[in-house]
Amino acid sequence: MIEATISVGSAENLVLLLGTKDQHLKQIRGLIPAKISTRDGKIHVLGDEDAVYQATAVLEQLKATVHRQGPIDPEQVSQIIQHVTSRTDLSHDDWIDIRSGRKIRPRTAGQSRYIQAIREHDLVFCVGPAGTGKTYLAVATAVEALRSQQIQKIVLVRPAVEAGESLGYLPGDLQAKINPYLRPLFDALREMMDYEQVRRYMEDDVIEVVPLAYMRGRTLNGAFIILDEAQNTTVAQMKMFLTRMGELSKVVVSGDTSQIDLPPHTKSGLIDATSRLRDIDGFSKVVLTGKDIVRHRLVQDIVRAYDEKGKKR
Repeated sequence: MIEATISVGSAENLVLLLGTKDQHLKQIRGLIPAKISTRDGKIHVLGDEDAVYQATAVLEQLKATVHRQGPIDPEQVSQIIQHVTSRTDLSHDDWIDIRSGRKIRPRTAGQSRYIQAIREHDLVFCVGPAGTGKTYLAVATAVEALRSQQIQKIVLVRPAVEAGESLGYLPGDLQAKINPYLRPLFDALREMMDYEQVRRYMEDDVIEVVPLAYMRGRTLNGAFIILDEAQNTTVAQMKMFLTRMGELSKVVVSGDTSQIDLPPHTKSGLIDATSRLRDIDGFSKVVLTGKDIVRHRLVQDIVRAYDEKGKKR
């Protein structure tokens, strides 16, 4: 028997998550044999390993859905339960241990391959559409490696390229203008660690979240380095980034080649590197597709609609 705990917060959030008169909770209990109870703004899940991880995965997805859209209906709950419980073919070895009592489980075969590639190779490129967990799983694997003392620090990197908007006239110093680009990385970190722990690690330089331009001239040893939104790097920037890799370090590069925001006629460093490095020993490339999208159920349809429109053009 094992136990997991999920923090919910207010009583209002608890009602949204579990449903009026616990109707969502009853759906979960009817299909997953775990004991689920609430106490002090937290949900406690008790049972055998499979049941606890399935129930936890369902509750985490429900929590994320409620956070995005507010109230959810029984049909959405049923879809989430079915999606989680149908992934029985995925090995427990692929689950990411981010802290005591909580593991992150890959939800698709593609995500499982991605996690395996990160663990087995020092340089991994992951290409795929929005919502496939490229950043989230890389950050989770980095947190696991830090927790198990396989590495000494985590460095999260993003290019500061504007996605059609101009931030140049926003008030504030350089750091204030750069922060919006780095926000998705902070969000992923804070889902996996307590706020105080993240703050302490950043003060102690154990975790860095930096724009790509700040990487020039550095050598990083014993680090887990993640480059997010890599489709927006130039060829020269990608070369600069990859050559920062020091002894006992691991690098994960992720991006979506359908969302390149570089100036016209500028070649993406991500596209160039995946072709240029394919024969290097220790390099692995993982391609995720629409089948690996794990956000709102509409995201798969949205990505497919844009892909089909692009092909027609």
